[in-house]
Amino acid sequence: MPPTLRPAIPADSPTVEAIVQSAYAPYIARIGRKPGPMLDNYPALIAEGRVQLLQDGTETLGVLVLIPQPDAMLLDNVALHPSAQGRGLGRLLLNAAEQAARNAGYTTIRLYTHVMMTENIALYTRLGYHETHRAEEHGLHRVYMSKPLSLTNPKTKSR
Repeated sequence: MPPTLRPAIPADSPTVEAIVQSAYAPYIARIGRKPGPMLDNYPALIAEGRVQLLQDGTETLGVLVLIPQPDAMLLDNVALHPSAQGRGLGRLLLNAAEQAARNAGYTTIRLYTHVMMTENIALYTRLGYHETHRAEEHGLHRVYMSKPLSLTNPKTKSR
């Protein structure tokens, strides 16, 4: 059975935080501080209904945080436990984020990543995201990216 997504509940907060901490820990040395997702308030995000968990049976493999904005869906965080990385699950989460944005009626999805997370920038570029700008926020040097979304099912041909 393939992994599934489900909304996080308050009791999931420690699991969410543990996955985020383990997923982003390797970047601390590279950027010289904790990445932004390691500083987020996950109990509040869960209470707002913004967090989804990727599960394989009872094992939680990943976290997806989506924040609706007036003109686009913000893909605020996608994180996989290190043991789940390299299996295509990150792409599964990105596809789920894009579909959730479409389902909510958005034609654009946005994200940002740290300028030093070059492999993320390359991945997002390969997946159709384009850089819109760079900025420093909260002492973090971020690359902002955007991707246009079709509201039609990409597997069907439009007439």
